[in-house]
Amino acid sequence: MKAVHEIRSRTVVLPNENVDTDQIIPARFLVTTTREGLGKALFADWRWEKDGSPNAAFALNRPEAEGARVLVAGRNFGCGSSREHAVWALQAGGFDAVVSTAFADIFRGNALKNGFVPVQVDAESHARLVEAPGIEVSIDVEAALLSFGNRRAAFPLEPFARYCLRSGKDELAFLLSREREIAAYEAQAGPAPWRS
Repeated sequence: MKAVHEIRSRTVVLPNENVDTDQIIPARFLVTTTREGLGKALFADWRWEKDGSPNAAFALNRPEAEGARVLVAGRNFGCGSSREHAVWALQAGGFDAVVSTAFADIFRGNALKNGFVPVQVDAESHARLVEAPGIEVSIDVEAALLSFGNRRAAFPLEPFARYCLRSGKDELAFLLSREREIAAYEAQAGPAPWRS
């Protein structure tokens, strides 16, 4: 996981509501346990025509979407099954964050555990972003603040999630970094009752 302090980028807007993980990455692409090739699978059923050519009308295929690292999505993004591949596909597609008014809990957890920032904002801020595709935004992880134009929108970010994002450590890396303290505590506390 790479450390995330601030994201500055243009946005690309996909205003669809209730985008589920099968729409983010269709099940036929879930045969891999690595992240390789998942960028091309991102929104595959919407992004590509049946002959494999790009759907020119789809937001991510438009020239102005090139290089955008922040996706502005509709309400209830990431619902459906709990596949972590959805976050991997978004990252492989070049995105570092997604902005919505609501996220599915499992998607949100998977995002944070992979260094991907789910930015949940109020309806008015969201509406302004949807109306202005390509606008420059700044996402400050420490302050949990999204800024664009002269507007600021706070978003929820738990202290431990903030720590993990800023340090570039997932939960396992955090535990491993505390190995000495854990060993010292276990030595002092003695064997756990269930081990005797």
